[in-house]
Amino acid sequence: MADYYKLALEQHEKWQGKLSTELKMPLETKDDLSIAYTPGVAKPCLEIQKNPEDVYKYTWKGNVVAVVSDGTAVLGLGDIGPQAAMPVMEGKCVLFKHFGGVNAVPLCIDTKDTEEIIRFVKQVAPTFGGINLEDISSPRCVEIERRLIEELDIPVFHDDQHGTAIVVTAGLINALKLVGKKPEDLKVVVSGTGAAGSSIIRMIRDFGVPTVYAFDSRGIIRSSACEGYNFVKKEIAQRTNPQDEALTLAQAMMGADVFIGVSGPGVLTKEMVASMNQDAILFAMANPEPEIAYADAVAAGARVVGTGRSDFPNQVNNVLAFPGLFRGALSVRARKITDEMKFAAAQGLASLIAPEELTEEYVIPKPFDPRVAKTVAQAVAQKAVEQGLNRIPLEEN
Repeated sequence: MADYYKLALEQHEKWQGKLSTELKMPLETKDDLSIAYTPGVAKPCLEIQKNPEDVYKYTWKGNVVAVVSDGTAVLGLGDIGPQAAMPVMEGKCVLFKHFGGVNAVPLCIDTKDTEEIIRFVKQVAPTFGGINLEDISSPRCVEIERRLIEELDIPVFHDDQHGTAIVVTAGLINALKLVGKKPEDLKVVVSGTGAAGSSIIRMIRDFGVPTVYAFDSRGIIRSSACEGYNFVKKEIAQRTNPQDEALTLAQAMMGADVFIGVSGPGVLTKEMVASMNQDAILFAMANPEPEIAYADAVAAGARVVGTGRSDFPNQVNNVLAFPGLFRGALSVRARKITDEMKFAAAQGLASLIAPEELTEEYVIPKPFDPRVAKTVAQAVAQKAVEQGLNRIPLEEN
């Protein structure tokens, strides 16, 4: 097997960054210079001054996203700082461009202060058609996103929260078709109550799942213990554990239909999986080692198993969501990304696998399926139009 750590280090040194800029216009003659820059450039400037919406007509704003991070929650590396976060943010921009045809710029900023981050994003927003918040620690990431959604008129999206939730929901939609169960009949256990866990819980509850039990590193989330929770966990307590039960993870897993893990390795045992209902569904997404090994989960009786890894079936990979989601939002110049647009993305993603194609090892599309970004984009754009959040009609794109 290839040593990806060694190869990545070598190639990053060779590349000295994974991004560069390119010119879209000729610059070979005096006339070229006069059109692209002074004096000609004054005319589009004045047109934008008269009508600010013309910035979409005369600049790249309509197809560029800022990838903003403070480096406090980078992959599984934690708080490594803005400079060390740069390779990941550059990588994110590469994925935006390759999979969605969206230009993206990494902006790693040297502050952890919530108000400073909000102020910074608002100050640079005139340059961008959308904002992708990335690898900012919870619960600050939730407050930052919510504030910016309210205070800006361009799409703001925290991928660590919602990208995972979109792909998990798509996988769940298809897995339920395969096993013949309905959302309203499910008992779901979620391990991990940070950014991703909170968004997953919200989305599957909106999907119609009535009973969810959520666990953090200290145990089950309970409404009677809210005094010690941050605001994100307080919201989770309102959506989960309806009887306020003091269960262990092993107890909650008994008779569960679905397990969703965004926590850490080794959380689940084979005995816990074996205690679940027949045709159990597991998305164990801790990286690089999942909450239970793929082979162990299958051996214990789980019917559908997904992880965050590319070397096992049903990889939950955010690249299935965010390039197409932004592509769709930008295509109609949407003012925001709503819960309904996120669910439309999940439905679009799920629709790529026909019922007759569904198998235990294929409930989530592959990252390199060329249909993914286009299908997600169409679903998101259509929903934006339905909600009246578009600046231009869908048919113009």
